[in-house]
Amino acid sequence: MAAGRRAHAISRGLLPAATALASLLGLCLLWNLAAGIWPSRVFPPPIEVWRVLVKEAASGDLAYHLAMTLFRVAGAYVVAMLAGSVIGVLLGTHRRADSFFNPWLVLFLNLPALVVIVLAYIWFGLTEAAAISAVAINKIPNVVVTMREGARALDPRYAEMAKVYRLSPLDRIRHILMPQLQPYFAAASRSGIALIWKIVLVVELLGRSNGVGFQIYLHFQIFDVAAILAYSLAFVAIMLLIELFLVQPFERHATRWRRRPA
Repeated sequence: MAAGRRAHAISRGLLPAATALASLLGLCLLWNLAAGIWPSRVFPPPIEVWRVLVKEAASGDLAYHLAMTLFRVAGAYVVAMLAGSVIGVLLGTHRRADSFFNPWLVLFLNLPALVVIVLAYIWFGLTEAAAISAVAINKIPNVVVTMREGARALDPRYAEMAKVYRLSPLDRIRHILMPQLQPYFAAASRSGIALIWKIVLVVELLGRSNGVGFQIYLHFQIFDVAAILAYSLAFVAIMLLIELFLVQPFERHATRWRRRPA
């Protein structure tokens, strides 16, 4: 009986992965069919993109440029999430500060990413610090908005309970604040990764000498669409793996306290 339940649970767990794999295979078949109907150098079939991917991986260039882009994504993500979370919680719990800084927030929300990147390079030079800071500045306002809404939705009864039991500030953050803000943090985190890596490619295209964005720029100059797709799809695959094996498991672990016992 127990073995049957385990097998059923495993099959249920594998079903989403099998569905996603079948969907991707269907997309590849459709892509291959379209490339066969419209043969062109600017629309290569999947097999040609795969050959370029294998070639770049064998030379070591693919791993190097992926690593550089991931480094910038990770740096900008950490800065944006930490700064945005702190500012968002402060604004959400202090009405006067929120009223004063709200115009600033609206300004930065509507400031084009390209402007921030160009200004960062002009003011601070073509450095890694400028690149990571420009990406983080573009993401921080979004994190602030999400975390501010979470702070506004805090249940005051838990704060009163913390006073009654005389919890320390650290315990209040750990047991009262963080569990309530976790869904908002997860939402900001998930959207943040998707936005940050796209901006990182623009940063690399404009002012870096390595990374996926730089490689896309190089191959664009010679209209090598197969190489552009190879680098793009390789990095998308990396981000999907991060989503499946890091973001989603962390989210399930962080929200385990919400689940009802079986």
